[in-house]
Order: sequence, then structure tokens, then C-alpha cells
Amino acid sequence: QVQLVESGGGLVQAGGSLRVSCVVSGRTLRLYAMGWFRQAPGKERESVAAITWNGGSTYYVDSVKGRFTISRDNAKNTVYLQMNTLKPEDTAGYYCAAMGRLVGPFSSAWRRWGQYDYWGQGTQVTVSS
Repeated sequence: QVQLVESGGGLVQAGGSLRVSCVVSGRTLRLYAMGWFRQAPGKERESVAAITWNGGSTYYVDSVKGRFTISRDNAKNTVYLQMNTLKPEDTAGYYCAAMGRLVGPFSSAWRRWGQYDYWGQGTQVTVSS
């Protein structure tokens, strides 16, 4: 089993920055990748970014490219999402997810929430205009 605990959300003005963190515990050696998703009220869950656990390959949804950075610290078993130049449309619950087994090319798999086996409880990010 793998447990994920997010932290770091909050309220920030447009143009500001936040960093959300996800501490991973349990059978981390079985993990292939980590992802961040977000979901706003009344909207579908959206993939934001992903990173392979060991290789460090990263992927981003177009709307956050150049503003968000996903990274991992394997020594701390922690995955980060640094969010800069935040916009009101970034307001959502942000969820950390762990992928245990890759099915298909990661370049497309990372976007599909069904590919992930474990989820955190989420942390709220609110960007005021």
C-alpha cells in the first residue's frame, strides 16, 4: 500500500506563488510515477503535471506550462508542485496521485486519472483576482 498526504494549499492573489507538497509513504519502490490533478467545483478532474519516480521525466498540461514545475525529492519521498504566476482559473482542489504500473506510453498515460492507483485527500488552492 501507498499513502499520500498533500499540504501547502491556501489563498493567494493572482500573480502570486504557492508550493504544494505530497509526502509518499509505504511501498514506494513499486511506484512508476507521480501526478498532480486538480478539480474545481462543477468541473471534471484535470491532469496538471506528472513526473517519473526515478527518471525525472516531466509532463505538463498546456495551461500551466512555463508557470508550474513538478519535482521530487526521493530522499524525502516527497513530490512538489511549484505554482507561479497563479491565475483565478487555477483555483481548485489539488490532488496528488501515484502510479504503480505503467500501461501504455507514459507520454499519454500520465493524463488519465484511471492510470493512478493511489490518491491523496487533496489540498485547496484559491486564487483571488
